[in-house]
Amino acid sequence: MFKITIASTPQRVLDQDLNRSIAYFLSDIGYIPRLNPNTDFESISKSVYFRLFKECFLDNSERYWTGEELMAYLKTSRTTLYRHLNKLKSMDLLEEEHDGKNKKYRLRGGNLETAWNWVKININMALDNYEKTVEHVWRLSKKQ
Repeated sequence: MFKITIASTPQRVLDQDLNRSIAYFLSDIGYIPRLNPNTDFESISKSVYFRLFKECFLDNSERYWTGEELMAYLKTSRTTLYRHLNKLKSMDLLEEEHDGKNKKYRLRGGNLETAWNWVKININMALDNYEKTVEHVWRLSKKQ
């Protein structure tokens, strides 16, 4: 099931700090908790969820990773890894490949812009469905 947070946030294109920009992006879409200007971005950049996104998927966007490779690289547990993988998959940012015995993961289409296009498609479909439901509820309410 597709799930993402949509929040009205300021544009962050003027910030030249990559880690800060990534952290705000991940916060804005609901992958990590909401951030504020007093947030310790140094500690965030060392976290498993941040490193998974940046070092594994953004910096190596065309590479497919197995769960075992990701656990070893990030030095984390299976539970922690799959919690974060599942969250990114629910946002439709990741794709899976099966080689017969292992699942492998990477950013959809091998880059963030392509992955984001999939997110936009899902958002538009969800909005269309909401609109149809609103119209239906409105029509039903007028019949009563």
